[in-house]
Amino acid sequence: MSPFTGSAARTCDWQHLRCEVADGVATVTLARPEKLNALTFGAYADLRDLLAELSREGSVRALVLAGEGRGFCSGGDVDEIIGATLSMDTAQLLDFNRMTGQVVRAVRECPFPVIAAVHGVAAGAGAVLALAADFRVADPSARFAFLFTRVGLSGGDMGAAYLLPRVVGLGHATRLLMLGEPVRAPEAERIGLISELADEGDADEAAQRLARRLAEGPALAYAQTKALLTAELDMPLAASVELDASTQALLMTGEDYAEFHAAFTEKRAPKWRGR
Repeated sequence: MSPFTGSAARTCDWQHLRCEVADGVATVTLARPEKLNALTFGAYADLRDLLAELSREGSVRALVLAGEGRGFCSGGDVDEIIGATLSMDTAQLLDFNRMTGQVVRAVRECPFPVIAAVHGVAAGAGAVLALAADFRVADPSARFAFLFTRVGLSGGDMGAAYLLPRVVGLGHATRLLMLGEPVRAPEAERIGLISELADEGDADEAAQRLARRLAEGPALAYAQTKALLTAELDMPLAASVELDASTQALLMTGEDYAEFHAAFTEKRAPKWRGR
């Protein structure tokens, strides 16, 4: 995402979530615990816009996406979204579905690692938000459910049919997207849907530990690694190795690469600057 901004100042008041930034780590918390953090039109839009602002700002090196209360996110609010969409025309429905996809693209395209801290339910759109993250840290209470077919819609919602096979394989993805059955933490870890299984009640803190580790590391190297992982999903090998070569050549001119050599020579830890 481009770092260049227009006249508008950074948004300080987000109505549908909380955002706190400290020491390079942004913690974004879905904050409707009485509704299991069910998403509304405004929540989708806030996530889309917040990720764009943080990407342009440049001070965030890692982001934790969490849910307040008993679960991570139960998906789209049945009344405020499903009920409302029944009265929309095709153009309005297309605008809405494009917006949800923009959120997933923002998670994948932001220049810092995103860690989903999952406890309790991650269902529907909540499961896809976790799927889009670079890491999924979950405790044993976590359960993922891609519920779209259960409401009469395609399981390929918000990019799920693109992302899920690449994370867990086509066979598991077919089962999860078609049947919409919940996957509890032990199975989710077995099939690769969970990056780290935390202790009971420790998902948020485990995600913060990982975020701090990432924030202290070579941010530019992480950003380029994330960009290549996304870009090369659909590339032939020849294009991939050429893109890798170009990226490495650019990074070899950076301060962090020189800093590693200096630190190695002086027998000290590198002081990463993300440049």
